[in-house]
Amino acid sequence: MLIEYINKAMSKAVYDKLKDGSFSGKIPECPGVIAFGESLHQCEQELRSSLEGWLIVKIRHGDNLPVIGRINLNKRMPTPPRGDSPGVGGNHCRVG
Repeated sequence: MLIEYINKAMSKAVYDKLKDGSFSGKIPECPGVIAFGESLHQCEQELRSSLEGWLIVKIRHGDNLPVIGRINLNKRMPTPPRGDSPGVGGNHCRVG
């Protein structure tokens, strides 16, 4: 789902050609995600890298992410209570 989110966000990227012939790119839905490159291809690669780093920081800090293309990464998987995970405390099964 994360790769799909990144691909969808990249499809919303906006690029500008600068006066010196280089390029800038940003993803308006993701504030602060911006990149520059000598070519459009390099700018796109830098923008993807910037987006990935931005996502890591946002996820690590528990910040809300924009919903992009109906992909909502803010929905969290329920965490099992301590001791209910296999092999962690609780009940152990013997085989044999």
